[in-house]
Amino acid sequence: MRADRRADALRPVSIDTAFNRYAEGCALISFGHTRVLCTASVENSQPPFLRGTEKGWVTAEYGMLPRATHTRGGREAARGKQGGRTVEIQRLIGRSLRAVVDLDMLGPRTISLDCDVLQADGGTRTAAITGCWVAVRIAVNKMLADGTLEKDPIHGQLAAVSCGFVAGLPLLDLQYSEDSQAAMDANFIMTPDGGVIEVQATAEDKPLHWDEFMQLKVLADKGISDLAIIQNAAVAAA
Repeated sequence: MRADRRADALRPVSIDTAFNRYAEGCALISFGHTRVLCTASVENSQPPFLRGTEKGWVTAEYGMLPRATHTRGGREAARGKQGGRTVEIQRLIGRSLRAVVDLDMLGPRTISLDCDVLQADGGTRTAAITGCWVAVRIAVNKMLADGTLEKDPIHGQLAAVSCGFVAGLPLLDLQYSEDSQAAMDANFIMTPDGGVIEVQATAEDKPLHWDEFMQLKVLADKGISDLAIIQNAAVAAA
């Protein structure tokens, strides 16, 4: 059993929406010792494949600071190439947020999400997705308030959380010491009403049966519900 929290409990979660004074939307989110700075920037331009349309776009970039982990990692910019993990995560973040934004209602503009991992202790992608929804919600609220948008293009709320089997027990929101020894770990991107946007799950030791996977889904439902409450409080306080 965990020494610091229940099997179905999140790590302490906090969201600071005032960390960046320049971005249209900001969320410095902490899942325990994992900390990710998420900013939303609104640009009156479109990617080339949407030019000539009235459709908007939501895209994301993700990166870890050199000393976000126990040992220093080199900057990908210095190497001149992004790693496969970085590309995978930023694509995941972008498509997750696009699932709850009406791109036609957004109009011919782009919301660019920047996710910078300040400190990593497991769950950086789930923290980034959860924080990005807050940043996008704040940015869109500002556009609605100043008349840039007449209608709200955000048609849903989402959050993300990890679950896994560690030493035979299903656990919610894995920190690194748990994630590194999990027999299966999974990332759930979901809406608070139970809608599934994406699930990433991998068995490391042996295949898990469907009933065991559903135990993780039950944990994820609770985690997403708890995160949604924290997100809404952060947006209300922004």
